[in-house]
Amino acid sequence: MKVSEIMTTGVKSARADTPIKEIADTMCFNSISGLPIVDENDNIVGIVSEKDLLKRMFPDMSTIAAEGRPNFEEMEKGYSDTLSLVASDIMTTPVSSVSPDMPIMKAASMMCINQIRRIPVADNDKLVGIISIGDVHKAIYKSSME
Repeated sequence: MKVSEIMTTGVKSARADTPIKEIADTMCFNSISGLPIVDENDNIVGIVSEKDLLKRMFPDMSTIAAEGRPNFEEMEKGYSDTLSLVASDIMTTPVSSVSPDMPIMKAASMMCINQIRRIPVADNDKLVGIISIGDVHKAIYKSSME
């Protein structure tokens, strides 16, 4: 089975200068956990995931060493600071992507190796879709039931 058979098309994406608040709104109101970041030609330049948003609030090791145990309740207040940023401030780069003609198990292995749950589908570096580890699992499950 190929990526093109299971990928989601019409992917919501954002630009590097898109405010994180707008990206968070898109993720929350559309029940998606990440957005590819594209340039004006739809070339993939980054990705922002829920993990990127939350990771921004965690103190680094030097802060923990200096201040001791982190106050996890207080950390939630740091979310407002994160919302004031733009995509380029927190996006993950470089971005791994897969091609539409790649076998889905190869795409799944890339996600497992890179410890990611979704991966953009690109054709000549242009965003054409996205697949998640859940999409792969559902496709394999369905094919095993036939």
